[in-house]
Amino acid sequence: MKRALIIGAGPAGLTAAYELLHREKPEEIEVIVLEESEKLGGISRTVEYHGNRMDMGGHRFFTKVPEVNAWWDAMLPRQGAPASDDIALNRKATLAPGGPDPEQTDRVMLRRNRVSRILFNGRFFDYPISLRPETFRNMGLVTTIVAGFSYLKGVLFKRKERSLEDFYINRFGRKLYSMFFEHYTENLWGRHPSQIDPSWGAQRVKGVSISAVLKNAIEKQFGKKNRKVETSLIEEFSYPKLGPGQLWDVTGAEIEKMGGKILRESRVTGIRKNEQGHITHVIYEQAGKTVELACDYVVSSMPIRDLVGGMNDVPPEPARIAAGLPYRDYMTVGVLVPHLNLKNATKMKTIGNIVPDNWIYIHDRTVQMGRMQIYNNWSPYLIKDIEHTVWVGLEYFCNEGDSFWNMKDDDFAKLGIREMVTLGMIDKESDVLDYHVERVKKAYPAYFDTYKEIDTLVAYLNSIDNLYCVGRNGQHRYNNIDHSMCTSFEAVKNIISGERSRDNIWRVNTEKEYHEGR
Repeated sequence: MKRALIIGAGPAGLTAAYELLHREKPEEIEVIVLEESEKLGGISRTVEYHGNRMDMGGHRFFTKVPEVNAWWDAMLPRQGAPASDDIALNRKATLAPGGPDPEQTDRVMLRRNRVSRILFNGRFFDYPISLRPETFRNMGLVTTIVAGFSYLKGVLFKRKERSLEDFYINRFGRKLYSMFFEHYTENLWGRHPSQIDPSWGAQRVKGVSISAVLKNAIEKQFGKKNRKVETSLIEEFSYPKLGPGQLWDVTGAEIEKMGGKILRESRVTGIRKNEQGHITHVIYEQAGKTVELACDYVVSSMPIRDLVGGMNDVPPEPARIAAGLPYRDYMTVGVLVPHLNLKNATKMKTIGNIVPDNWIYIHDRTVQMGRMQIYNNWSPYLIKDIEHTVWVGLEYFCNEGDSFWNMKDDDFAKLGIREMVTLGMIDKESDVLDYHVERVKKAYPAYFDTYKEIDTLVAYLNSIDNLYCVGRNGQHRYNNIDHSMCTSFEAVKNIISGERSRDNIWRVNTEKEYHEGR
């Protein structure tokens, strides 16, 4: 019997484990998942606190890959009856014929409206920027004219794209870039956009520009059917009833049902290779004990920096590149309040008439907050008392070990609450009913420092015949959930077929047509 060790129980790792067990005969392969934490899902986990659930980072479930949609439907079928807030508001919902009733069962995927806006100078702007009259009113006549000419200049005189700053200016013009991209990007990454590789923009806002926004608005206005929609422009998405972690809890249960093992609180500390460069053992720590497991295959979704750092006999160049790969960490404080002062000026109905946003991008330079989630709008079932409370997540970007990261939970929470007052979201700090702080290490693989040399590192990793790198951190690539899953689909195909090349795994989410054309 062959043994496959899966490092990490996030979307990529659990997908790989499930696919191996689903495609192979149980007597032919043993699948063991090693997960550092107690919970499944990685940064897609859900945290429950006093009956309210938090989504680490906000996860929209949307893909153009049929295989991923079918996979999600098998785990959590799409709702066939209205959710509780749809019923209360007499709101039309997108239903799947024969799908489960979310009022009767938990194993269900909801369909939710996507509303994401930017809060800038006390006013709301659509995210991405739209061409609605409200946008121009909020900007004012002078700023609108300046932005228009700035955009035209960007169209006529393209910059060579050496940095993320060049990427944004070419698509939006310098004025809109300075208003809606520069500060937020620097807050997110801790680096100015002029210091970040443009490939991050090409991957995350692929195809999104003023021209794309204009085209989308025209096609929507004239009711064009079968129009292609960029990921950042989608208007509806799927979402697990109890948050994204529910999908991975269900997947974990299915893995164990098929005979797979999931070892929680098992931190991988070493990878042992033989003289031929073949991985023979994975070393991990659990309950204070060090354990070595022999293996035939290793599917790794752990950060490349840690993976290579734990290997023996790594040549100097790949070792240096891996050690220099940067990450950005993440902290959030869930805050429970009786109401928000933000006025719902939209035509969208919500419980308590709160603003309808899933998350709000904070571009106000007077605060350090990066984004705010409103969990009520993700799923009504995340909130213990949705009729009388609003549960929000205040998101901050940081580096492990910096002043933010080292703050005591209470001090960090009070900082976030003070900034809610500054932004006019609540009247005073004493309005807060409860709060809870969470930290996420290596949430965002970053595109600077030694990242520019990553091709050399990838070539070395691909030379290890039984190693398959998958997922966001496993490839040091800012993948969405569906892309992470697709890397595991490809890895499992290679394991089963005996294919030696890894090119298909690394191509996921690099070719525009792969992402948009299906």
